Amino acid sequence: MTASPFHVLLAGATGLTGGCVLRELLADPTVARVMAPTRHALPRAPRLENPVGMLHRVLPTLQPPLDVAICCLGTTIAQAGSREAFRMADYDLPLAVARRARKLGARHFLVMSSIGASAASRTFYTRVKGELEQALIEQGWPQLTFVRPSLLLGARQEFRLGEAFAAPLSRLLPGRWRGIHVETVARALWRLAREPGEGVRIVESDELRRVGAPP
Repeated sequence: MTASPFHVLLAGATGLTGGCVLRELLADPTVARVMAPTRHALPRAPRLENPVGMLHRVLPTLQPPLDVAICCLGTTIAQAGSREAFRMADYDLPLAVARRARKLGARHFLVMSSIGASAASRTFYTRVKGELEQALIEQGWPQLTFVRPSLLLGARQEFRLGEAFAAPLSRLLPGRWRGIHVETVARALWRLAREPGEGVRIVESDELRRVGAPP
């Protein structure tokens, strides 16, 4: 198990889940440093390093030490504007983050995937998520965690029509299909990041709900 204090890289800190993860990290006294590269500056905070710029340009400037990397990057095809742009955001950039994190010494990489992720999926979104999981496995991480939440519940800055309709229904679904609040996912991600282990772990939404339950 990585000894405290932790040095953490967080990608996607301005997103719905990433913002919640950032608050978890900054509230934890065992975290010595959070590197959170973003396109726009975050509010200043103790122990927060916030390189500002396009992610692919900022990544090479990040410096060790690093223990854990958490990737919350993600968008939708509608937001991205095309399948190619979506793949860049949800496949190419997470892979680039992982490569850099490994070079900086991280031994544990955690990534937001999706329920139903499979490289064999007929659905483009879940197929890309599955292909990302496969590519990350091929990087040979000592410890690799995929979290696969169902529909994320929380107050987004941007309005998503499909989610607005689906959210009330998702609360009624059973098991891993039931919607899950982003704060629960964020707590689970940080708790999972601190767990010792080896190899690949897949955490489905129902397990995320248990792991991320309020203290």
